[in-house]
Amino acid sequence: MPQRSRTHRPLAYVDGGDERNENIDTGIGGWVRQNVLQGVTPSMFTYTAMTVYFVQGSLGLAALARTFYFKDTLGLSPAEVAALQGITTLPWVIKPVYGFLSDGLPLFGYRRKSYLMLAGVIGFASWCALATVVHSAPEAVFFSTCTSLGVAISDVVIDSLVVEQAREDGSSGSGSLQSLCWSCQATGSLVSAYFSGSLLEAMSAQQVFGLTAFFPLLVVAMSSQLPEERIAPTERSAFGTMVRSQSALLYEAASQRAVWLPALFLFLWQATPACDTAFFYFLTNKLEIGSEFLGRVRVGTSLASLLGVWAYRRYLTEVPVKSVLKWASIASAPLGLTQLLLVYGLNRDLGIPDTAFAFGDSLVLTVLGQLAFMPLLVLAAEICPVGVEGTLFAALMSIFNGAGIVGNEAGALLTQAPGV
Repeated sequence: MPQRSRTHRPLAYVDGGDERNENIDTGIGGWVRQNVLQGVTPSMFTYTAMTVYFVQGSLGLAALARTFYFKDTLGLSPAEVAALQGITTLPWVIKPVYGFLSDGLPLFGYRRKSYLMLAGVIGFASWCALATVVHSAPEAVFFSTCTSLGVAISDVVIDSLVVEQAREDGSSGSGSLQSLCWSCQATGSLVSAYFSGSLLEAMSAQQVFGLTAFFPLLVVAMSSQLPEERIAPTERSAFGTMVRSQSALLYEAASQRAVWLPALFLFLWQATPACDTAFFYFLTNKLEIGSEFLGRVRVGTSLASLLGVWAYRRYLTEVPVKSVLKWASIASAPLGLTQLLLVYGLNRDLGIPDTAFAFGDSLVLTVLGQLAFMPLLVLAAEICPVGVEGTLFAALMSIFNGAGIVGNEAGALLTQAPGV
């Protein structure tokens, strides 16, 4: 893979210079870099990336609120909720479009920071609408889709920056920067997880939406300070040429067996019919598990996600992707059937309470899922052609999210068929 010269950086990182960064490995600064930043050089970019990923995790504050809103306030059935939630994730399927735009069509003279700010504004406005003016299922689906759009755009742009910086900064190699970013996202999920349930005990879902609206503003604030050189607007003909060129580079990358085979595995893994919504109704209606405990489950799964990131960074960075995916799938096959024990009450025959079984089952599956997901991120960063970083990352994630929609809709059909 050709490497960029350090004199041709995609962004002008003017946050203190390389000389200052080289002297940071002593004292408190060195401890922070090695233990908090996981060896990544501190810079305005690093802090912006950490913030964007943290906000993506923190938006989980409204996850339970939205599900309860569809279930209780709007009175939708499990199949309806599953189908509509699939629709709300559609913006994640067209992520390559955002990659093409941010890579080749500057917005107000910037390729990255302006798109990050736009994403934050979209998210803020959409959550405010859900908190105030939404009173029907179509409105809720529309603005929920808009919240996904804001997160999807910011995700593409920050992934592009992460890949670019990982190539430019040697300290960000070997998955260090990717691990740091996903650790921040898991931390954001952890911070918001418990409150996502406990807040519903004290306030309405709409009020939780109002609190969530402030997180996208952090993205606007941090991205506005991102040091990026202003560039001239791109002409339409030049943009068309860029799209054709990037499409060719993307096809070249996707033709590699090391890319399409893990991508196919990822699709098949994620496209299996999902019973998450029906299982949620089972937990809340049949087992009468409340929102506060479900929030605790989210705390546990957030910790499990962090554990998965740590385990991958500590033990699996040098292990071939093929081996990691093979053993993760072998382990997940039998563990994926353990929910049947809870559904049929067999866990109680074993002396395991319903809440304890549901909690433990979620933790184990989360760790395995993270171990399977991390190597694909690192692989994508390593094989991205120069100039198409955002598009390739977006394409891989679109496969993952598109497969998730297939799984959701298939699960909705299976839920509807027997009249659940």
